[in-house]
Amino acid sequence: MKPALIIVDMIKGNEPFFTEEHRKIIPRVAETIKKCRELSIPIIFANDSYMKNDWFFDFMKEHAVRGTEGVEVIDDLKPDRNDIIVEKRRFSAFFRTDLDLTLRELGIDTVVLAGINTNVCVLATAFDAVSNDFYTILLSDCCASGKKELHEFIVKKFRGLPAFRVMESREFIKIITDEIFQSERLK
Repeated sequence: MKPALIIVDMIKGNEPFFTEEHRKIIPRVAETIKKCRELSIPIIFANDSYMKNDWFFDFMKEHAVRGTEGVEVIDDLKPDRNDIIVEKRRFSAFFRTDLDLTLRELGIDTVVLAGINTNVCVLATAFDAVSNDFYTILLSDCCASGKKELHEFIVKKFRGLPAFRVMESREFIKIITDEIFQSERLK
C-alpha cells in the first residue's frame, strides 16, 4: 500500500459552520496527520476555494472565496512546507483539479480520507477516488457531518467494501506501520 492522506475542507471559511461533530474530529485528524508525517505519508489538503460570483452562492452562504483567508487550513491542522494544497470548486477533490495527476506522480495507490462533510465532499471524493482506480479508506473517526446520523449512515452503508474501506485512524496507522515494518525486515 502506498497511501496519501487527504484532508477535506478543514478550512477557516468553514469554521463558522462547524458543529460539535466537526470540532470533535480535529484532535484525531491532527494526531493522524502527525503519525502520517512520521511515516512519510504525503498529506494533501483539499480545500473549498470558490470564485467570488460562484453560482453555488445562490443556494449556500458565501464562504471560502478564493484569495481570502477563508480558503486557508484551520490553525489546529496547519500544513507544513511538504504538504500539498489542492483548491477545489466543487464537492469532489478530484473534479477539475490536479489531484489525480499529483497522486500518480507520487506513486500513490491508496487514498485515505479525513475531513468534512462525510455525506457530501468526503463521499464525493471517495467515489471519485475509486472511479479513478485508487483504493480508498475513509477514516470514520476523522470525518464528520453536521449531524451525527448522516455520518453514521455513510459509515454503516460503506463498511465492508473491498475498494472503499471504512476504518478508524488507529487501525489504518497500525496496518501501514506493520507493512513498513515487514518491508524493512525483507530488505
